[in-house]
Amino acid sequence: MKRQDISITYDKFRAGRPLASVTIRAAAGNPCRGWLTAGGTTIPVALGRGGVLANKREGDGGTPRGTFRPQRVWWRADRNVRPRTFLPLRPIRPEDAWCEDRTDRHYNRPVRRAPGQTGDRLKREDHLYDFIVELDHNTRPRVAGRGSAVFLHLARANFRPTAGCVSMTKAAMLQLLRRLSPRTKIIIG
Repeated sequence: MKRQDISITYDKFRAGRPLASVTIRAAAGNPCRGWLTAGGTTIPVALGRGGVLANKREGDGGTPRGTFRPQRVWWRADRNVRPRTFLPLRPIRPEDAWCEDRTDRHYNRPVRRAPGQTGDRLKREDHLYDFIVELDHNTRPRVAGRGSAVFLHLARANFRPTAGCVSMTKAAMLQLLRRLSPRTKIIIG
């Protein structure tokens, strides 16, 4: 994406009402990059290294195709002020992780892990998980191996691909959070 694509105004995100829906689509010619459209505004996003997949599997790097609902926002309170949102909020603690072990009864759920235990740590040195929007992908029913830890989170430099999440700039995330509610539909496809 060109520099001009990233410097988009977020005026339409600033309105006070929750969004009914957010649409995420892959960019033409690059399945690892895409566009998020909401409230009349379109922003660039990074997608999974496997592109958007209808048949998501654990470890395939694909961003799942479907309609999801945001569940809550996790954020690094030690780095950022509490974001404005209609979603429930939870500060990230050092022991917070996400279970990606398909044989564990806590698969695709938040867990607490002691240092050295496995799990996708939510408190990271980089800034990717400074803000996480937890999606209801593979939650009802939870099916082992159908994918875990699918989030909206912050993007890497140059919008490099994710492991299956949707990522964006911090400015875009903060504006989007202001309009997300538990009723907002996140449509990936």
